[in-house]
Amino acid sequence: MAFDGSAVCALVNELNNVLSGGRISKIVQPEKDELLLTVKTESGQKRLFISASPSLPLAYLTADNKTAPLNAPTFCMLLRKHIQGGRILGVTQPSMERIINIEIEHYSEMGDLCRKILTIELMGKHSNIIFRDELKILDSIRHVSALMSSVREVLPGREYFIPFGTDKLDPFSTGFEEFEDKVCSGNLPLYKSIYTNVTGFSPALAEEVVYNASLDGARSGESLSIEEALTLYRSFTQTMGTISHGDFAPAIIYENDAPTQFVAFDHNIYRDLKSVHYDSMSELLIAFYSERQERSVMGQKTAALRQTVQNLLSRNYKKYDIQLKQIKDSEKRDKYKLYGELLTAYGYSVDPGATSYTCTDFYSGNEVTIPLDPTLSAIENGKRYFEKYSKLKRTSESLAEITKATEEEIVHLESVLASLDTVKNEADIADIRSELIQAGYIKGGGGAKGASKAVKSAPLHYISSDGFHMYVGKNNYQNEYITFKLADGGDWWFHAKKLPGSHVIVKSEGKDIPDRTFEEAASLAAHYCKSSGADKVEVDYIQRKHVKKPGGAKPGFVIYHTNFSMTAGTDISGIEEV
Repeated sequence: MAFDGSAVCALVNELNNVLSGGRISKIVQPEKDELLLTVKTESGQKRLFISASPSLPLAYLTADNKTAPLNAPTFCMLLRKHIQGGRILGVTQPSMERIINIEIEHYSEMGDLCRKILTIELMGKHSNIIFRDELKILDSIRHVSALMSSVREVLPGREYFIPFGTDKLDPFSTGFEEFEDKVCSGNLPLYKSIYTNVTGFSPALAEEVVYNASLDGARSGESLSIEEALTLYRSFTQTMGTISHGDFAPAIIYENDAPTQFVAFDHNIYRDLKSVHYDSMSELLIAFYSERQERSVMGQKTAALRQTVQNLLSRNYKKYDIQLKQIKDSEKRDKYKLYGELLTAYGYSVDPGATSYTCTDFYSGNEVTIPLDPTLSAIENGKRYFEKYSKLKRTSESLAEITKATEEEIVHLESVLASLDTVKNEADIADIRSELIQAGYIKGGGGAKGASKAVKSAPLHYISSDGFHMYVGKNNYQNEYITFKLADGGDWWFHAKKLPGSHVIVKSEGKDIPDRTFEEAASLAAHYCKSSGADKVEVDYIQRKHVKKPGGAKPGFVIYHTNFSMTAGTDISGIEEV
């Protein structure tokens, strides 16, 4: 995710407060597109990490160090020569550009006091770190020749200028007439017209301005009345007032428990979503990208298991459909039995060589027409129908057991697939892999035997608003553990009705559980189930003593007969996780 101008502004505000007056004591270039500056300040040693990676340009303060390569790159050596030991005068941002300028004061080889600027451009694939003076580029971490860009060369000796946004509005100085002329015209949707024509605005920030003006973002600028344009401009200036006054409240926005966006200050468009606030943009950026990276790694590590389970499910779905069709076909057996009985009773009146025979069903009194093989006698035809009946009866009895086994296998595999969505760490993956090995779905080492007897990773642990401990199983081993080992008979058990998902246990400790805790536990069960993104899910709940595991059942499979039900929301943002 690229920074927008407001996020850069919040970061610049932080860097300026922390680094101004500090001296650069160490410069490292750990990767070809990265820098790590160690700065000694009055409040202690600080590290500034900068990345000009086209895929993930970043800058933030960090406590982590990085190892320097044995041979420092040329750009790093140039920086060490000029600004190592230099003092940071200030950190600024031109307008709302995604650019950070670090102004540094240092002494030249001749002892003269000089000023240089380290410019960090966080512009996606055009990102760069440029070392310059007021006018000229001294060097850059990435050289850009005329063959690579027709807009601007980034080479030693070339003049430095900001490459983008020359035809865009400066949001800090734009008056209403300029705003109306540029934004409130044309047929672009309002939010798009804002981020297309105003420097540093992202789609999310533009949507926030439109939302706060109570306007439809899909409307075109030219459709606005003068009053609506004024309302939109007031919302725009209020947003810029928040940014210019430094009223930042960095937050990560979550959807379906996954970090999807970050903002420099609270956005009303996200007020219905879960958000987690941080004290600084640096802390936010570290947390956001760490969590995204962790989820990406977990996704990659579970991909093979997920594909295996999906393939197994696909085969079982097809097998189940065939079995249901065979069961439906076997329902003809009672008709064949009736035909046999009627032919045995009335066979004496059947004409030889007849292809059919119509008689009265002595059970229902209705007329029945029986197809006949003309080469066989009536008794032989009756015997043939009895044989068909017997065969279909045996088939039906056999299919009942086979189909039940297929149903149980589908339920089990669907529960494993749901477990893969709640994986948090390597131990969770190991549990699921062990379960698949034990079930014979995949091959593995001898460690799978008896794996269900030991929980290798911890279940999720929450505290209700009333102080009750609530536990959520992340996979079938954990479901079995919290239900039959962690829970007592008087504790309460929750599960999404007829959906694969987690068991949830509320420890009652012998006390009466308030309604609010019941609702929160039900929300946990609704959240951690395969509900296809539904906002509401029906949840069964019952005291643990009424939950049983059938003999020989797969891990996590239980039965219960008397239960309560409620409809619960899937939002768990207000529930405290331990």
